Amino acid sequence: MGSIDIPALRSHFPVTKQWAFLDHAAVCAPSAACAAAMAEWATDLASNGIASFQKWHDRLKAVRLLAGQLLNADTKDVCFVGNTTQGVNIVAEGFPWRAGDNVVTAAEEYPTNQYPWMNQRDRGVDVRAVPSVGPRVRAADLMAACDSHTRVLTISSVEFASGFRNDLIALGDFCRQRGIFFFVDGIQSLGVIPMDVQNLPVDAVAADSHKWLLGPEGAGITYIRREWVERLHPIGVGWNSVVHAGDFSRVEWNPHPHAGRYEGGTQNYGGILGMGESMRLLLGLGIEAVEARIAELTDHLAERVRQKGHAVFSSMEPGERSGIVSVDTPGHDPHAIMRRCREAGVIVNVRGGRLRVSPHVYNTPEDLDRFADVLPQSHS
Repeated sequence: MGSIDIPALRSHFPVTKQWAFLDHAAVCAPSAACAAAMAEWATDLASNGIASFQKWHDRLKAVRLLAGQLLNADTKDVCFVGNTTQGVNIVAEGFPWRAGDNVVTAAEEYPTNQYPWMNQRDRGVDVRAVPSVGPRVRAADLMAACDSHTRVLTISSVEFASGFRNDLIALGDFCRQRGIFFFVDGIQSLGVIPMDVQNLPVDAVAADSHKWLLGPEGAGITYIRREWVERLHPIGVGWNSVVHAGDFSRVEWNPHPHAGRYEGGTQNYGGILGMGESMRLLLGLGIEAVEARIAELTDHLAERVRQKGHAVFSSMEPGERSGIVSVDTPGHDPHAIMRRCREAGVIVNVRGGRLRVSPHVYNTPEDLDRFADVLPQSHS
């Protein structure tokens, strides 16, 4: 499968010694380099405190460059956040709402991309949740739900339960033509599916690093298109939000004219540095190559699932598939199967009442076979 040196790559992931880890859509097991960067920061902090501050502050610049490379974005348009939720709220809380506005999203969206918008109801904002049809969130249905009062269309790049990959180009073009803000929760694709914000008509993207980016929890990135920075009311501001950050005796409200204004306080240096090591690894492999490898793995997985008499709920069509494979197990409790997998050294999950299997680039067909060996034969 592919040209990536998988045995060498697997040596970077200690989790492979014990587990067939197939749950990257939940919380990954980061690389050894990620863990080492975090440990180095923590050890230095314990030994030197503020004396080491500048060293680590400067090293964040390298991570910012990697984040810009990952999104093909100007680094000034990318800010570090603690999680995807923080990125969503930058827009949801800062948007210039008017009473009577509405937001359109998918009914099956992860709660992080629903609650911040629902929280605007006391400002007169309605949320329209569009149901899926089978495994698909149909772009035409999202578009049909929009009207002259729709200010935001918000969607995940990949749906967390079904693994459906949304058509961001079609949706983004639709929003651009109508002046609708297009927000993308990118956590289920960033790192394994290319996302070029220079050529993709999106206004904002948020993603945490602890899934497909193979990084730690508590570190993520958010992209805000520059033309929107002055139109969004800045939230979470602090000493680091202004152009003269660090001059604590100069108290003047002069915020950064870019996404840097949202980095209000001291950052999670350890987490961001760990995230940076994982970004470096994935970019070194090439995101297109990673995507192709995962497609090969999920093809193998789907075949093994069908051999056991179960159905793949996820769409496996080009342009609709992702690294998430949702499996129907009629007659068998998916939670019971998940527990049996854990006992057999295989990590999978359950979402939407189905088994969810999400392999990454370093996994092997043998990892997937271990899962299939635990999966009971269906006679339905």
